[in-house]
Amino acid sequence: MIHILTPEYLPQLGGVADYTRAIARALTRAGEQVQVWSPQGTSGDPSDSFVVHPDAGEFSASDLAHLGAQLDAFPGPRRLLVQWVPHAYRYRAMNLGFCWWLLARARRGDIVELIVHEPYLEMLGGSWKQTAAASVHRLMTVVLLRAATRVWMSIPAWEHKLKPYCLGRAVPLVWLPVPSSLGEPDAAQVRQVREKLGVGSGPLLGHLGTYGSLMAPLLSDVLLEILSKKGAPKVLLAGAGSQSFRAQFLAKYPLFGSSMVATGPLAEDELAAHVAACDLLVQPYPDGISSRRTTAMAALSLGVPIVTTKGHLTEPLWALSGSVTLTRVGDAAGMAREVIALLEGPEGRRQLGVAGRELYRRTFDISHTVAALTSAPKRAAA
Repeated sequence: MIHILTPEYLPQLGGVADYTRAIARALTRAGEQVQVWSPQGTSGDPSDSFVVHPDAGEFSASDLAHLGAQLDAFPGPRRLLVQWVPHAYRYRAMNLGFCWWLLARARRGDIVELIVHEPYLEMLGGSWKQTAAASVHRLMTVVLLRAATRVWMSIPAWEHKLKPYCLGRAVPLVWLPVPSSLGEPDAAQVRQVREKLGVGSGPLLGHLGTYGSLMAPLLSDVLLEILSKKGAPKVLLAGAGSQSFRAQFLAKYPLFGSSMVATGPLAEDELAAHVAACDLLVQPYPDGISSRRTTAMAALSLGVPIVTTKGHLTEPLWALSGSVTLTRVGDAAGMAREVIALLEGPEGRRQLGVAGRELYRRTFDISHTVAALTSAPKRAAA
């Protein structure tokens, strides 16, 4: 039996919530028994064949004592698969108590495995509060790596960040790419989206994201470049935060009101149909595209071509595979040129979409995640 501990679950919005449900469903389909342990206010879908327990509360000491008692009702040793995002476990992103709790579980015989989406805050360039939090995060990392039997990393770049905090302990650090949580949409739904938007056979440029403070300025700059050109495409903004982003963009550039549509949060099937309706996605990431970007995975899995950015976290496979068009972070004009060229060239888009879907199938499909998690040896690290 696999017990997944997560700081986010539905109806909460977030990539970790979507990822947790996706792997729980996939593991169950593969014949595994799965229990999901999540914060208060979360709930499962009656159609799922695994149970969601909102017993983690706010991850306080009393909540963890209660959670431990609930876990102890299951036969041991229990395999705990922990979704690790340090800022997600409350206590102002410094829940050291949760880490000690996991170490205590490990010492009692439970098998603790981490899925590291993000390791810790960087120290440089931040405020004293960020520096303090970053210092605590490193102590949390030491404790977690003492508890862990195995660490699954969303991108290979996390290995050099985590390894020094193993303190010589032989903890396997294994790359586990993050798959898309979207299924293949119905063709009729996709047609309906395009009809509703009134694009016909004309170009539809999309962006999928959460429109955070680091991403939004990059996206705003490139969209301004694109929409200022003659024959500019209609722009579809999808995902939570899209409506606020549109409002802020149009407050500065009201001329483009009729060219930009925002969906807000959507159900999975609706989101898949909207992404698939796009001719091209423009996805600027401040640290570059990487295998942890679920928004990029959504497009790749559906064969939608992407123009994106190359940054310090971008793995070599992106350039080697030719699966996306890469531009420099912050080069809005260069990114706009690539977008326009692809929108004007259907064959180039088709080739890029095919290459992206093939890379996804070969490297990122959730079947690879299930195979890794079900075949991993269940033993403690030395």
